[in-house]
Amino acid sequence: MNLLPGYSIRKGSTLDKALLVKFMQRTYQEQFPRQDFSHLAHTVEQYFCRDTPLWWVDEEAREEGAGGRGETFSPIACLWVGNAIDQVSGDRHPHIFLLYVIPEYRHRGIGKGLMAYIEDWATQKGYRQIGLQVFLSNTPALNLYHQLGYQEQSLWMVKSL
Repeated sequence: MNLLPGYSIRKGSTLDKALLVKFMQRTYQEQFPRQDFSHLAHTVEQYFCRDTPLWWVDEEAREEGAGGRGETFSPIACLWVGNAIDQVSGDRHPHIFLLYVIPEYRHRGIGKGLMAYIEDWATQKGYRQIGLQVFLSNTPALNLYHQLGYQEQSLWMVKSL
């Protein structure tokens, strides 16, 4: 299925755990470059299942002459969605665990395309909202989410001990 011209989206499977860990580590290392994120393998092992859908975005190969086959390359973006419960209303809703686009593919509409895709998917499933968490230091992501109509509902606080 085409996401945008030149890009296709495909459903992942539970066999994609290693690749999902790699994408998670890349996204966190961008925000916290000196941190070790080997623990994310345990997070994926614990939470990734067929009830937490995963989608990959592939760049379609450029056709070369009449013999082009429309092959795809390895994934350049992913979207992993879990579920959550709104603590005010009690409604279950999708929660975006990970939205990641490889840096050299950013600013091409892929992130927006993935967000439109998940909103359509959630609407078709009868959900009334989507949740996500974003680091305050991740200004590009914050800008994208605000531009798409997402707004702050709560503040996650931590205390270092």
